[in-house]
Amino acid sequence: MDPANVGPAHWQALRRLAIEAMDRAYAPYSHFKVGAAGLNEDGRLVSGCNVENAAYGATLCAECGMISELIRTGGGRLVAFACVDGSGRACSPCGRCRQVISEHAAPGMLLAMPEGIQTIDEVLPGRFGPADLAT
Repeated sequence: MDPANVGPAHWQALRRLAIEAMDRAYAPYSHFKVGAAGLNEDGRLVSGCNVENAAYGATLCAECGMISELIRTGGGRLVAFACVDGSGRACSPCGRCRQVISEHAAPGMLLAMPEGIQTIDEVLPGRFGPADLAT
């Protein structure tokens, strides 16, 4: 699937899955639950939720959980992504998570940001990637 073919039904499914993931988040310290969902190029949906830890640095982001699920279920490239907060509103991934997502992004991947739909290049311009490691 190409990002250009992502339609309203896909965005609804992503938001629904992200909310379901957020409902399962473990956030006893910040009380800031996050759910993330991605659409793979093969049509598969993957999700993740944040999992906090008393040692704050060991906390797992929803986006990283989603990428782990992507790899666990066969890998591939993401064509669309949605992330929600505890109220179900679009939530912006932090810079670290944008970098993690970009490693698995199809060209032109779309993200549902609080400002609207944006491409991976818009949310992480000039990103560092595998091509930068080529010698």
